[in-house]
Amino acid sequence: MRNDPPELLAKRLWYQGRKFCYEVNRLRLPNGSEGEWDCVRHPGGALAVPVTPEGQLVLVKQYRFTAQGRLLEFPAGTLEGGESPLQTIQRELQEETGYCAHTWQSLGEFFLAPGYSDEIIYVYLATNLAPLAHHPQRDADEDIEVVLLTPTELAKAIDQGAGVDAKTIASFFLARHYLRNFEN
Repeated sequence: MRNDPPELLAKRLWYQGRKFCYEVNRLRLPNGSEGEWDCVRHPGGALAVPVTPEGQLVLVKQYRFTAQGRLLEFPAGTLEGGESPLQTIQRELQEETGYCAHTWQSLGEFFLAPGYSDEIIYVYLATNLAPLAHHPQRDADEDIEVVLLTPTELAKAIDQGAGVDAKTIASFFLARHYLRNFEN
């Protein structure tokens, strides 16, 4: 198996947005063939699998324009300049759900869609949750409803194709060992 990286021949920035950019790269592969590869460059995101002391998962039902509907998701957010993934998700958990967590554990990370994007999702288990006395103001472009489900209920929603996004499904899998403690 070859591990030689491809040679970058040219890079064109097609679009620079608020949260990501889109570029086209012309590459020469180690076998000599050349081609163009599109790529969405993204700063990455952080996600929490929040578990209440009673063993319920805190999720959000959020309107997503591209899906033309509401998806069930764990709280998550895009990394902001100067923030670590943990700082990002601590802020996002409070903004999106009105909860704070006193215990955080890294569960790992994964590429969200490596066929066209370099976005990495950093996943954390958030436990020892407590509701905030005052819920911070949400971003103006977010339409969110907080939903509490048991791990069994979330597994059923996933199995039934109930509009659960991929990062939530992957993160639920990463948290499975911990969540077994809450199964009936």
